Amino acid sequence: MRKYLIVFIAGVLLVPAAIYLYFRSGYAPVATSASPLPFERFFAKLAMRATLSREEAKPQVPPPTEADLVSGARLYREDCAVCHGLPNQPQSAIAAGMYPHPPQFFRTGETSSFDPGHPFRPLDPKAFWKVKNGVRLTGMPGFKDSLTEQQILAVSEFVSNARALPPSAVSVLEGKSENPVHAESSSGSRSFQVPNHK
Repeated sequence: MRKYLIVFIAGVLLVPAAIYLYFRSGYAPVATSASPLPFERFFAKLAMRATLSREEAKPQVPPPTEADLVSGARLYREDCAVCHGLPNQPQSAIAAGMYPHPPQFFRTGETSSFDPGHPFRPLDPKAFWKVKNGVRLTGMPGFKDSLTEQQILAVSEFVSNARALPPSAVSVLEGKSENPVHAESSSGSRSFQVPNHK
């Protein structure tokens, strides 16, 4: 029995020692162009899903207006586009050199599926959480210390509707217009609540 116990303890100690030696050896991939570690994607997605299910705040807010999306477009162009792209623009060198690769919300030649007869999509709570908190080890920063809650809401609603933006928001993205709709945006004054998770 004692022999088995010694073997068990040795096995338990051997695993972390082997992991330490692997990272200490310099063979672990750390460059953005290197192949991912075994199970890296699996564990990253597992951790993200678990965290979002535990912490994900669901802001209580009505679907955005066109003015809200224009406001979000201005923030997106200023703070997000370098990584996540702009309509009919090639991927930036910064985005191409990142790992994991940041999602591209626009693709060359892709047209907006905007339909003035349909309401805009409500806020995606996952987008709100990611914009606010960032995602560790991905290059995605958290904006809770640099943007107001209203600004985080506006850019999150914009991302939630990136495939069906009104022409006024697309014009702001393309730098063609500081559309007057922005001046009437309600994003700066809308009241909304984000439940606190304990």
